[in-house]
Amino acid sequence: MGNTITLSVVYFIAILLLLAFNELNYRELKVKGEFTRKFAHFTATIAVVPFPYIFSSHWYVFVLALIFFAALFITQYSKQLNSIHDIDRKSIGSYLLPASIYLTFLLSDIVDSKFIFILPMLILGISDPMAAIVGMSFKTNNHRIKLFGINTGKSIFGSGAFLLTSFIISLIALYFNRGVFDLKTFYVGLAVALVSTLAEFLSWRGSDNLTIPLGAAFTLLLLM
Repeated sequence: MGNTITLSVVYFIAILLLLAFNELNYRELKVKGEFTRKFAHFTATIAVVPFPYIFSSHWYVFVLALIFFAALFITQYSKQLNSIHDIDRKSIGSYLLPASIYLTFLLSDIVDSKFIFILPMLILGISDPMAAIVGMSFKTNNHRIKLFGINTGKSIFGSGAFLLTSFIISLIALYFNRGVFDLKTFYVGLAVALVSTLAEFLSWRGSDNLTIPLGAAFTLLLLM
């Protein structure tokens, strides 16, 4: 238990240092809030991937998630940490990220499968920022996607980047998890990628931080 508490403190300090580094880039190098926010999203999410090997109980993750949820809430309303909060759109994604990490960990803990947590976090940490960066970076012929005549705010290149990266990540992760590359590896990987992409596509105001990992996790539960 002592080692677990120590690691919890180490994670807490490491994420504080990450946020400080991110804020420094925002203030001194004038990096746009959208990019510093995505960098923080990527590094923080990838950092939690080893959680199933570190924490034996979901309560440790719950406490960490609660602390950072509170920190995000306080800094937004005190006009601090603009590297996370300075964006031109309304979003609850930053608040949903710690909740998403905890709920996905809880699900993996209930079914006793570390993989149920690891793959969804990899997709959320890599594919989601990739989609946003590609969508913002490529303007020519990058048409906005409309659904029933309503502009979804998603782009062809952005959604395509999400689908491709999530499929590749799923195939690699499934191969290492199962130890074999067969038809099941392919169709489970494709299903996870499609469900995750659909969750990202239909998301509203950052809700994809919750729907992507939970969608991927439940797809794995159904097919594996």
